[in-house]
Amino acid sequence: MTATASAAAAGTPIAPSEPSLFTKARWAVSDTLTITRRNLLVWMRVPAYIVFTVIQPVMFVLLFRYVFGGAIHVPYQGGYVNFLMPGIIGQTAAFATFGTAIALAEELQKGVIDRLRSMPMARSAVLAGRLVADTGRMFLTIMIVISVGYAVGFRFQNGAGLAVAMIALATVFGLAICCVAAFTGLAIGDEESVQAFGLIWLFPLTFLSSAFVPIQSMPGWLQAFADNQPVTYVIDAMRAMALGGPIGPSLWKSAVWLAGIFIVFAPLAVRAYKRAG
Repeated sequence: MTATASAAAAGTPIAPSEPSLFTKARWAVSDTLTITRRNLLVWMRVPAYIVFTVIQPVMFVLLFRYVFGGAIHVPYQGGYVNFLMPGIIGQTAAFATFGTAIALAEELQKGVIDRLRSMPMARSAVLAGRLVADTGRMFLTIMIVISVGYAVGFRFQNGAGLAVAMIALATVFGLAICCVAAFTGLAIGDEESVQAFGLIWLFPLTFLSSAFVPIQSMPGWLQAFADNQPVTYVIDAMRAMALGGPIGPSLWKSAVWLAGIFIVFAPLAVRAYKRAG
């Protein structure tokens, strides 16, 4: 008779065995996918979310293509529309993170996060599920924007492989900004304040870059900033992947900036999540 059977026969209570690390990881992944599905269903059932994440970038494509397209001359085959689209895609990835910050602040105010954390589920699933769902939503929006760009004249000039690499870089860039948005949403905790704060830092960062006009056309005091900020590096790398040109210098600088954002803001977002409520 084994020790466990002897203890059971003697009426001694048996402590439950600790789940293995593999079992815990499997539960965490399952819980994360459940929260991801919930967040995507909420997004699809709220028309305002769809309008903000899909209609707005499409409007940017059409407005910049036809309002500025004839006035800005750039040395790229295909003209301004080819120069524009990598910038619009990068901006779309960045602006999609508004939804992350606003949704987390709203759920925090309504007590949804507290209710989810009280359930028998992995504590990481709430935050991870939000990031996974918003990354999927962002990827879908990027593909819609590219389709609209193709309809108005945009064409990849550098092959399918680098086109896929450009989309992947845009998605990773958006995920990095999602970590910043998750931290601000949980740290501020008020929906209106979060939205105002996002406008304060995200709009200047995207517009004071190489997204929409060549940096050389800016005043000298702005060029120093625009030349040395992460949005410019990411968009320059994306533009080189889409249209041709040297990729390496912009790509490694983008990688350093994105790694730094993840290293700083992912732990901050987790810390803010633990303190929330």
